[in-house]
Amino acid sequence: MSDKIDVLEYEKDFFEIVQLIKKARYNALKSINLELINLYWQVGEHISKKVESAEWGIGVVDKLADYLHRTQHDLKGFNRRGLYRMKQFYETYCGNEKVSSLLTQISWTNHLLILSKTKSMEEKEFYLALTIKEKYTSRELGRQIDSGFYERYMLSNANVSSLVTQNNADIGSTFKDTYILDFLNLPHHYSEKDLQKGIVKNLKEFILEFGKDFTFAGEEYRIQVGNNDYYIDLLFFHRGLSCLVAFELKIDDFKPEYLGKINFYLEALDRDVKKPHENPSVGVILCKSKDEEVVEYALSRNLSQSMIAEYQTKLIEKKVLEQKLHELFLLSADNLEDEETEHTQAKNEV
Repeated sequence: MSDKIDVLEYEKDFFEIVQLIKKARYNALKSINLELINLYWQVGEHISKKVESAEWGIGVVDKLADYLHRTQHDLKGFNRRGLYRMKQFYETYCGNEKVSSLLTQISWTNHLLILSKTKSMEEKEFYLALTIKEKYTSRELGRQIDSGFYERYMLSNANVSSLVTQNNADIGSTFKDTYILDFLNLPHHYSEKDLQKGIVKNLKEFILEFGKDFTFAGEEYRIQVGNNDYYIDLLFFHRGLSCLVAFELKIDDFKPEYLGKINFYLEALDRDVKKPHENPSVGVILCKSKDEEVVEYALSRNLSQSMIAEYQTKLIEKKVLEQKLHELFLLSADNLEDEETEHTQAKNEV
């Protein structure tokens, strides 16, 4: 018993030592990762320049892999596939000053995922920055790429209400138009209660999908207005936005009357729960589906920071998302061309 009391007496000091150990380990791993990424870059650069200058035929890379295998038995990752990946790594990012400082901040495993699973440079840059911001493991990054996170994010930026983003510009870059909740394993016929319980049970995956800045505050969060009690399905706090985020869960198509309910919750939160230094609360109505025209009408005169997002319980095919994004780019290009034409005509008339 006395030993336990002694430990409790010095627990604060012991905890500080544990933190020092963890910090040292983290810094050591960062240093090792930096050296590894720099090494792979240099090897990739050497191979690329030798092949480009025709000093090496492409078959020499195979001979190098065989040589390293025979003479350097303790080396891992320097087989034929690994060497070609290093060459690809260098050729993909060489000359790109925008990402040069980011490359050593993520693991080689995450680099391989980005190289193999993304197409455009914009998509690669997006996942590089996102991985650093969210500190993704390779499993988490793989899931985000497979779920079309980039495409959904880009499409969402076009769909989030302009009024919402005027009130808080960061909201447009925080929330998406569609969320993938394939981890819930819901029955074929499920209720809103099933949806809520499934999210709480799989909170880690839910926060991964929405962003790691979300902190869970509670389910069926009670607020009192007058003599009545009301319950918010899910309540979170978002560290980056510094505000409460209320989720209203629906298993059907969005209906305009849902907006009145979430606005009522936000008013109650801002009056009675929000701390003085925090920003106004944000509401998210998470629906099974939504009609974009109905959403536009509903939000056009809405003054609160409320958003309507839909969820899918199965992964959307990445090809479908890519096609939607391609159509959006074409539409944007057409609109830009029309604006330039109108501007030229107006200038000529003057």
